[in-house]
Amino acid sequence: MLKAYHKYLLHNKTSIEVNDLGAGSWVFHSSKRSIADIAKVAGSSVKDMKRLFRLTRYFKPENILELGTSLGKSTYAMALGNPEAQIMTVEGDENLVKFTNNQFQKSGINNVEIVHGDFDIYLDKLNQTEQKFDMIMMDGNHRLQPTLRYFNKLQKHLHNDSVVIVDDIYWSDEMITAWQQLKQHSNVKQSVDTFYFGLLFFRTGQFEQDFIINLDSFNLF
Repeated sequence: MLKAYHKYLLHNKTSIEVNDLGAGSWVFHSSKRSIADIAKVAGSSVKDMKRLFRLTRYFKPENILELGTSLGKSTYAMALGNPEAQIMTVEGDENLVKFTNNQFQKSGINNVEIVHGDFDIYLDKLNQTEQKFDMIMMDGNHRLQPTLRYFNKLQKHLHNDSVVIVDDIYWSDEMITAWQQLKQHSNVKQSVDTFYFGLLFFRTGQFEQDFIINLDSFNLF
């Protein structure tokens, strides 16, 4: 199913207007883009989708937050990884929200709510609640200061067994710096660098550890 969804996006010639609120694109020079072109350069590959599916199936998170929906490839993988989870995903572009929401409805994905909005505004509203998340996927903006700011705002919504996934940690110099600083956050106890995304854990009572794992060496992923 993951491969089929990815293939569908790669063959979808529908064009939409995209208003990118983050770091923008190194590829596109126009706001009008086809779904197929977006799918080729943005979001997860099939291999990434499988990795996220397996991580979600392993951790079994009940409440998931994602910052950066795009075409919903990561969202789709998490939704299938644990159909019992409730997933809130935030996307800054209204047309992407409409398109992805429509695709999820057609695919029978009913455990996902897509919110259109700016990440900072959404997180400020979220901070007025006591909502906790078992898993958080950070995959939007890709700039140093916003990434650090979002992470700080998320601290209230983590618990001892939460895991934060930071995508594209080697996407740019800013993301490399962001990842290094996130690992040094006072609340982070363990980190895992997979060369693709990073995992951050907050389990108290354990030694602080920093792992580097090449996922291509494991058939598990």
